[in-house]
Amino acid sequence: MNGQYNEPKLIVMLGVHPHSKHHGGVYEVIEIYRRGGLFARWPIVYIGTVASGGSLTKIRIAAAALWSYLRVLSTRRVTLVHVHTASRASFWRKSVFMLIALAARRKVILHLHGAEFATFYTHECGRLRQWLIRFVLDRVDSVVVLSSQWKTLISEIAPTANVSKIFNPVPAPALHGVRRLDNVLLFLGRFGQRKGVFDLLEALTAIRVRFPGIKLWCGGDGDREAVQTRVRELGLCDCVEVLGWVSGREKEQVLAEATIYVAPSHAEGLPMGVLEAMAAGAPIVATTAGGIPDAVEDGVEGFLVAPLDTDALADRIIRLLENPELRSAFAAAASRKAREQFGIETVLARVEALYASLGALPRNPPTRNHGVNEGGEARKGAPA
Repeated sequence: MNGQYNEPKLIVMLGVHPHSKHHGGVYEVIEIYRRGGLFARWPIVYIGTVASGGSLTKIRIAAAALWSYLRVLSTRRVTLVHVHTASRASFWRKSVFMLIALAARRKVILHLHGAEFATFYTHECGRLRQWLIRFVLDRVDSVVVLSSQWKTLISEIAPTANVSKIFNPVPAPALHGVRRLDNVLLFLGRFGQRKGVFDLLEALTAIRVRFPGIKLWCGGDGDREAVQTRVRELGLCDCVEVLGWVSGREKEQVLAEATIYVAPSHAEGLPMGVLEAMAAGAPIVATTAGGIPDAVEDGVEGFLVAPLDTDALADRIIRLLENPELRSAFAAAASRKAREQFGIETVLARVEALYASLGALPRNPPTRNHGVNEGGEARKGAPA
């Protein structure tokens, strides 16, 4: 080959459409990949398969995505398909793309973000659909999950699946030197039962007895009207501000100013809000749902409670509000862990090692050893 490095074959990545009104955590992860240089270093073609909006919009986006996907696959220049999916309709929609790739003998990574995948598989699918889920999990080349708990769960569902754990990445905070306010709680997430916002409102009724000046900022999308209705029912209008969807500079600002970040989720993958709050140096009060214990160790970066335990949630928040020294210790530990375990370079090293293990080639010859084994797990002695 006379020292020449041939142009590598393509990697097709499937996820949320860039023009979606509310992107959510999955697209946020993909954008961090992009900003971290993954798309520049690897020959990735991104196709958005879903967007927020009405049924016609979703059908149009899905049809256009399928057409683009079939067209790029037909060129025979694709070596790997990296599919980001959640549960339910997202999984079934992406399964069509994955099965097409497998039929075309392309390597497939199924990157599972579905916080309620266990409920979806166990309680919402009959035997046939469970068999179809196992069929996909067993035949893709790698199933990527976000936490230790999810790795165990997927391995129990599909014991022969090749499951690896790759944490979500979190960027370093953009704001520095912003003073944290006193007695301000922050919630970021979709408004509904799964993220536990109604549990937090319930807990707030007890917290305000001890701290009458307490404030709660609620940022997110979803059923905003239900949250506002519950705020009125509980008589919390004077201490709860429903911000709506928060992003960009506004998100950086609230993460930098909030006294405590609260994540009272019932089910989770590895929530970006928790990771972003840790990177911003906020102490955490959260539940043990999903991958949260991989990020927050109880009594180190914050406090953990069982999902739905509103009394414990209120107690831990009050304990932190009463103890600024403990808040400072939690904040320092959270910032350190976010930097060391969830930093962009650390996480992308695992993604790139997984690509290489499946035969994909970067745009230019590799120049560094990421210290990662096949499957995205760190080698002994490598950063964990």
